[in-house]
Amino acid sequence: MRAIVHSATRGAGGAQATRKRNPDASRLRILEAATRHFGEVGFDGARVDAIARAARINKQLLYHYFGNKDALFTQVLERAYQQLREQESALDLDRLPADRAILALVDFTWQYYLDHPDFIRLLNSENQMQARHLLASRRAAAINARHLRIFRNLIARGQKEKTVRGDLDPLQLSINIASLGFFYLMNRHTMSAVFKSRLGSPAMLRARLGVMRDVIARWIRPHPPRARRSAPARPR
Repeated sequence: MRAIVHSATRGAGGAQATRKRNPDASRLRILEAATRHFGEVGFDGARVDAIARAARINKQLLYHYFGNKDALFTQVLERAYQQLREQESALDLDRLPADRAILALVDFTWQYYLDHPDFIRLLNSENQMQARHLLASRRAAAINARHLRIFRNLIARGQKEKTVRGDLDPLQLSINIASLGFFYLMNRHTMSAVFKSRLGSPAMLRARLGVMRDVIARWIRPHPPRARRSAPARPR
């Protein structure tokens, strides 16, 4: 029995030593656990004890790495945006005409929201706090900087290709794509209840993507040239 206890103690000590030698792995476990926990209960409902338990980390070690709950939430938000923008930047948009590339971004954004429901809930929680963590972040603006450049380049290319209208604002385009999916997914439970519909069913989700694509495709389309008005005939 003594040998077994000794072996277990060595195992626990070895695990602790491994964690100390690998702080990056410990930080990652904390961030992943915090993302899930903040996503489930929001910032106000979240407890550092629960995050530490889920991450299999001593609470004091969590404070050592992140300082406090606010700093942890800030890094969770930064990481969430970083992951979104990295996948967005990896899209091969140059192979497509500009108007189709914009619709590819519609598809990507919608699927990303479906695959990462915590992302939507994290942003909803941060909006309730008037974005105080993102405003204090030193990295948020830099992480998202390339996002609008993608849209600027697509709009400029689309104007040359005559597939995108010339007066598009890249910021408004980004907001439209995000909001068409974000609002639907954030409110699908309440809307399902009041309209007696199953807005989260696979069929309704596919239908929603079709609506989003149609809305954006019609909005970015170049305006048809105005017909010239003939001059009124002069009285004889």
